[in-house]
Amino acid sequence: MSALQELAALEEGTEFARRHIGPGPDDIAAMLRVVGAASLEEMAGRTVPAAIAGADLSALPPPATEAEAIAELRALSERNSRVKSLIGLGYHGTHTPPVILRNVLENPGWYTAYTPYQAEIAQGRLEALVNFQTMVTDLTGLPVANASLLDEGTAAAEAVALAHAAQKGKSTTLLVAADLHPQTLAVVRTRAEPVGLRVVVVPPAGIAEAAAAEKPFALLLNYPGTTGEVRDLTPEIAAVQAVGGLAIVAADPLSLCLLTPPGEMGADVVIGSTQRFGVPLGYGGPHAAYMAVKDGLKRLLPGRLVGVSVDAAGNPAMRLALQTREQHIRREKATSNICTAQVLLAVMAGMYAVWHGPEGLARIARRVNLQARLLADAARRGGFTLRHTAFFDTIAIEAGDRADALMQGAFERGFNLWRVDAGCVSIALDETVTREELASLADLLGAGALDALHPEASLPEALARCTPYLTAEVFRSHHSEHAMLRYLKRLEDKDVALNRSMIPLGSCTMKLNATAEMIPITFPGFANIHPFAPEDQAEGYFAMIKRLESWLCAVTGFAAVSLQPNAGSQGEYAGLLAIRAWHRAQGNDQRNVCLIPSSAHGTNPASAVMAGMKVVVVGCDRDGNVDLKDLEAKAAQHADRLAALMVTYPSTHGVFEEQIREICALIHRHGGQVYMDGANMNAQVGLTSPAAIGADVCHLNLHKTFCIPHGGGGPGVGPIGVAAHLAPHLPNHPFHRGAGPATGYGPVSSAPFGSAAILPISYAYIRMMGAEGLTRATQVAILSANYIARRLEGHFPVLYRGLRGMVAHECILDCRGFQQGGGVLVEDIAKRLQDYGYHAPTMSWPVSGTLMVEPTESEPKEELDRFCDAMIAIRAEIRAVEQGRSDRADNPLKNAPHTAAEVMASEWTHPYSREEAAFPLHFVRAHKYWPPVKRVDNVHGDRNLVCTCAPLEAYAERMHLQAAE
Repeated sequence: MSALQELAALEEGTEFARRHIGPGPDDIAAMLRVVGAASLEEMAGRTVPAAIAGADLSALPPPATEAEAIAELRALSERNSRVKSLIGLGYHGTHTPPVILRNVLENPGWYTAYTPYQAEIAQGRLEALVNFQTMVTDLTGLPVANASLLDEGTAAAEAVALAHAAQKGKSTTLLVAADLHPQTLAVVRTRAEPVGLRVVVVPPAGIAEAAAAEKPFALLLNYPGTTGEVRDLTPEIAAVQAVGGLAIVAADPLSLCLLTPPGEMGADVVIGSTQRFGVPLGYGGPHAAYMAVKDGLKRLLPGRLVGVSVDAAGNPAMRLALQTREQHIRREKATSNICTAQVLLAVMAGMYAVWHGPEGLARIARRVNLQARLLADAARRGGFTLRHTAFFDTIAIEAGDRADALMQGAFERGFNLWRVDAGCVSIALDETVTREELASLADLLGAGALDALHPEASLPEALARCTPYLTAEVFRSHHSEHAMLRYLKRLEDKDVALNRSMIPLGSCTMKLNATAEMIPITFPGFANIHPFAPEDQAEGYFAMIKRLESWLCAVTGFAAVSLQPNAGSQGEYAGLLAIRAWHRAQGNDQRNVCLIPSSAHGTNPASAVMAGMKVVVVGCDRDGNVDLKDLEAKAAQHADRLAALMVTYPSTHGVFEEQIREICALIHRHGGQVYMDGANMNAQVGLTSPAAIGADVCHLNLHKTFCIPHGGGGPGVGPIGVAAHLAPHLPNHPFHRGAGPATGYGPVSSAPFGSAAILPISYAYIRMMGAEGLTRATQVAILSANYIARRLEGHFPVLYRGLRGMVAHECILDCRGFQQGGGVLVEDIAKRLQDYGYHAPTMSWPVSGTLMVEPTESEPKEELDRFCDAMIAIRAEIRAVEQGRSDRADNPLKNAPHTAAEVMASEWTHPYSREEAAFPLHFVRAHKYWPPVKRVDNVHGDRNLVCTCAPLEAYAERMHLQAAE
């Protein structure tokens, strides 16, 4: 062996794929023996139908090491100009408190957690979300807030849909104040058009008259206005309510520390973004939007709501409230397809409020307002006039023919301002602006030294906030770093995340989120760029985005990709809008029928309805495949109106359907397009592709297949890939020429590239894996699922398999028979797994009474074996109940999970031992996780809805009083 050959051999040990893929070569060989395959290639050949096998990943670059990928992304970040953007428009510079940066954003205990559907092992992040909800309700003056939405533009669109549903279609006219943020208006227009809503933009002075004439179902306002104006919205709110409409206000949360809350003005819905509460600009996202509503509207809230209930011991516990009313669960009856939130960012924003407290937030707000007032005086002294004399943090300068010079002068001093129109320039101040920077801006305006300025009041006395906010103890208790550090750790320790054990959720692909992938998101060059900064200042972002788009084109086989959708649900919606726009461009406006299999994700029919389509459900056969006869009959029945088929591949039942190409060809013959839901893309990469199966468009969940972490229920990215004929119909954006085609239908997200700040994660993953690594990851994901299926098939029936006896990347375990034999429900198994230290697999979906298991490629064999051992032990516990050796009502399954307080109590009344309850297998003792609460009572929580925070002792006292009554 030559020295160079030896060097190459030694360098193989630095391959990232070897560390991303959990099982090593010996483990893979052992797993293959259990599955009954000689090699990964043979196993894949038995799983993926030959007709669609094959994928060309040659366009991907060779794999980089972790150090090389980080260096490459650092270099890209440094190509972004470090110009301070004072553009505003809902995006502001902010300081992320270091204790939150290190212990939340950079902490896998927070960012690798899953959506808190298993409430007992998610009490930490649920408490953090209650803090967020309480912050929002206090600031807005409304009683109920959800646990965050995707961004301000989509939150506004969701509020519009809520208002229209609440008004039961009495009107199709929406009034919008002309000083709404322009990107918000653009997203609202995109959402309104397919469902037949008419958007009428009105100057603020004409709102009362327009409301009387138009009788709209809702009015959408900005507070303060996009150019900074602060005005009393009470007359405008009263005008729309007088004709039966609802008032929606998009409000800046920092301004609400000083201004009268919209709720006190009569607003029905308040939405906005909490980005400036410690979440970096990140070229537009991810950021946590918020929505607060009057009590009567709470059951129409989109997304998630966290509430307080009780556990089986009568102690207070938190959970997702009104779960069955999550909009997407209503399928084609939904007004929203939102099935997620921005949990990680909501946690950060809520903790920002905890860290600063009410006094700290007010101090920041007063300082920002004072900066704006100082610059307002500087502008007057410089000979300029102001468009508005009442403002919070943004001044609009009437510069006339001096506007060009003002913009250029600001840039030369290191600032981006917003050119409102030909003669008006806006400056939006924020907490990051230093005294030196303020002096430079004042000098630019021709005012001289700061100490010579005499700022005038800019907030009307009548609009001064009088109501206290953030009065709960949590916002007054953690203002020292030690206290905050310990609070964050205490909450983290209550939860199960990927840094503790496998989360085997079918369809949700909870795979490794490698540290090397996460490091670049906090590079200053990526974190501090405004989404509407001049395009030449985001050269590094644009280069990264274009490379990532090209790599995703290679993976999918498609011609073009849009990264704008900032969640899988938004990707679904964007893809269907592309299909709709293509049909309309062909002159086929009548094509509006969308065929959807009965097994589809609930977001599929919800997205179709939002895209203006009529949903027709197609049946599935006994093996979980699309019923071809039913599909053919319905495609023929609706041939002249067929727009699309939505299909998930591999199927929702975890099987590669053999006739997928015939299915796609059938739809094409009848003039429709095929939309592939990419939720299960982790079983395709490198083995086949959406283009190979015959699809025209698909969305990808970068927070699944491509390693962006779930963050406890967000953030996510849901880009869409399309065939060449659909490329002209991708979303675009009014603030960025490169965000989509000129012929596109408008934006689906507030920012041109959605959640751009987390795109480096997927970039790094693909860059470090390379074509061979990505293909091997898919093979091992399929191997792991089949290994679990084989190990467990003697204990739990495996519900679906392909023609050659294989499952895809997930398997469904049938637990329905245990209810009849021993009264054991699938929920009992899910809760008992918590005693073993595991999050349950996906429960009762797509088939009620089942568990859908997806292990992913990143779990080592020993972890797969521990999980199988736990499931086999649970089956033995079920058998003991079935055979009468264990009490039917008082057994480890029915009483699960078991808390430390319960196991260590002086009294133990159960017929099984404490050891059996807490340490059912030897490996549990070595690293025991203690669920902090017992099983949570969902019904009690919905009947007694409490969704803001108070000390748990207060909840307990209230519950004891209720019990006494």
